[in-house]
Amino acid sequence: MLALQGRSITSEDRQRAALHLVDWLGNVMLGHRSPAGEAINRWATTQASQGICWTVGGLSLSSEAAALFNGSLGNIFELDDLHRGAIVHPADTIMAAALAVAQRENVLPQAFLDSIVRAYEVAIRVGLLAGTRHYQHWYNTATCGVFGAATACASLLQLDAHQATNALAQAGMQASGVWQCRLESGFSKQLATGRSAQSGVLAADLAAAGLKGPRYILEGQHGWLAATGSLPSLKHAMAVLLPKPDAAWLIHEVSFKPWPVCRHVHPAIACAIQIHQNISHADNIVRVEISTYQTALDFANQAQPSHSQEARFSLQHGVAVALLRGDFWLEDTEPECLNLPELVRIRQHTHVRADKQWSLAYPAHYGAKLRVWLRNGQCIEASLSDAPGDPENPLSTSDILEKNRRVMRAANYTTQSVYQLIHACSDLPEGTSMDDLWRSLKELQKL
Repeated sequence: MLALQGRSITSEDRQRAALHLVDWLGNVMLGHRSPAGEAINRWATTQASQGICWTVGGLSLSSEAAALFNGSLGNIFELDDLHRGAIVHPADTIMAAALAVAQRENVLPQAFLDSIVRAYEVAIRVGLLAGTRHYQHWYNTATCGVFGAATACASLLQLDAHQATNALAQAGMQASGVWQCRLESGFSKQLATGRSAQSGVLAADLAAAGLKGPRYILEGQHGWLAATGSLPSLKHAMAVLLPKPDAAWLIHEVSFKPWPVCRHVHPAIACAIQIHQNISHADNIVRVEISTYQTALDFANQAQPSHSQEARFSLQHGVAVALLRGDFWLEDTEPECLNLPELVRIRQHTHVRADKQWSLAYPAHYGAKLRVWLRNGQCIEASLSDAPGDPENPLSTSDILEKNRRVMRAANYTTQSVYQLIHACSDLPEGTSMDDLWRSLKELQKL
């Protein structure tokens, strides 16, 4: 895998990394105002090691503590980026680790962005090795993301191949995050990503200090892949680890989310928005049928969500809101929205089922079909194999930036602060220092 790191990184690759940075920063800023963010803040103000590294909210912590702090906040509102095949949200762990070490080491913008490109590559390829079997019990973003976080830090520290191997080995020793956290209320999902980011920093620092780790941490007899029940076939492993020399960096395959819900709900919401345009009034809806892949049902079959977290993982609620309003946004997961009579009625008349076509296409494609019957007997259908924000159905750069302006405004930051931050990120690929980024982060102001 280390051989992949010798490929050249272009200005276009760096621009893509900067766009993912903006997307992650918006999520972190919004996540800080959540109950989980408040809990992390209480921990940091009393227990975390102080230092020079920025955190949202204005604390200055050590690199490890800052990585844990910021890394815990990016996935709370389900707006984080995603690589479908790996089922990994790379930014959640990688950005926090890379940002902390970049500030600590005072690196150039290109070195920072290059570390992100390389880190995405490693996290995604580990996720592709692990496959869907791993995802049944393990939170890929944390378990695979720690390898990416360690790669970013190793790149920033300019570790040689031997040291980088040890960094990945120590990352594998710390890889963790089981899916029980999604079946119960709490903030352990946030801890998993934060700890993964923190572990990436620690792994690289230990490797730089000479701490040797198991070379075959992934594929060994008692290695990570075997231990998690996800050891791939030799053919699959070779395909993942030996791409064509001219292959594009995998960061370009990562999807952006337009709506604050689990990615498994996005295809159905997109279909519902299409159908919304052809319905004069939601009262005319008498039956809704969602056909999608089995994993979407496993994660997001919540017929009558009772709180915001369930609403973000509800196919039925996402579709009901989109049919009613032609959109889905943060307020649509608030408790007062869940009990609106119009939405309760549509959810009651919504049926979900797994479709073989979509299940076979997953995880390379996240697809869905929606059928809506009206009182006059008419049936309106919509389907798509790739959700908005996927590489086959991309959002424009302006759409992504507007989404994040919307997110940052929802986090109660001033328009001027948001403008300065996005401008600083966009300037990084051709910048001569990261001073503007650090300044814009430090000067973020709330309304």
